[in-house]
Amino acid sequence: MDDSVDDQPDALVPESYIKDGSIAEEDDDDTVDAKPDRSQRFSIFSSKKKKEAEEPEKRPQNPNNVRIAAPAFQYTMNYSTVGRCVIINNRNFEKSTGMSPRNGTDIDARDLLCCFKGLGFNVNVYNNKSCTEMETLLRTVAQQDHGDSACFACILLSHGDEGLIYGTDGAMPIKVLTTLFRGDNCKSLVGKPKLFFIQACRGTEFDDGIESDAGPTNDSLETDANPRHKIPLEADFLFAYSTVPGYYSWRNPGRGSWFVQALCRVLNEHGKSLEVMQILTRVNYLVATSFESDCDDPSFTKKKQIPCVVSMLTKELYFHS
Repeated sequence: MDDSVDDQPDALVPESYIKDGSIAEEDDDDTVDAKPDRSQRFSIFSSKKKKEAEEPEKRPQNPNNVRIAAPAFQYTMNYSTVGRCVIINNRNFEKSTGMSPRNGTDIDARDLLCCFKGLGFNVNVYNNKSCTEMETLLRTVAQQDHGDSACFACILLSHGDEGLIYGTDGAMPIKVLTTLFRGDNCKSLVGKPKLFFIQACRGTEFDDGIESDAGPTNDSLETDANPRHKIPLEADFLFAYSTVPGYYSWRNPGRGSWFVQALCRVLNEHGKSLEVMQILTRVNYLVATSFESDCDDPSFTKKKQIPCVVSMLTKELYFHS
């Protein structure tokens, strides 16, 4: 198998598109897609230490080291639907962009469609959208009533750069799309989790990896949107990027992208039992340990990748009621 990055020329494979939820299989070729005053802070810490010394903290007994989930710190999923999931799948780009086709992305979109449907989401897939079309689409979704939904998910599959996502006609800031769902713009999702999964490059650096000696180890509810409390506009967002800032993101035209395939695998196995940060930590581990590029071009060979999670969630999120 040959691997290459999302922003490099891809091997040509037969076109396939999502129609009515079905996708044709791809060929199995490889591709990649002023100092603050801290005096008060220290005095607070020292007084806290003194108090702890005088009154030792009584910790709850947990001999089996079992994760204790407090219901008050979980997002309420007791709604008529889990929520909407919008997948924007950009494969083909205008010649003026200089971007090659993203062969293999339809496999990702197909698997994500099945995966998120299995979690209870109402899923829609949209193919090959321009920047204006992406913004118009998500603006329309943000203006809809999500009152009967527990959360919202958006998945962007495209070329990218740091802070940018490509429509079929060029790049635009990701922030333009995510801001549409802020608390001041989408009132019916206030206090509810808004999840963005982004499969795209974030730069042009390669991760060469490093050898490690460490082997595997086995070691009554409140409402989500209480109008009596003010919460930050940017609260309750989660961004799961396929790679860290500055780096390429890898994709295999015959099997899909590393990140999306790992995400689908973990969600299919543990999506209804683990908390979302546990899920994404396992995705990080899977991408980091199970994938390595193999390409005819030596400069593209034996490269690694690690996803990146940015969370502003204020509670734990489980995809079960």
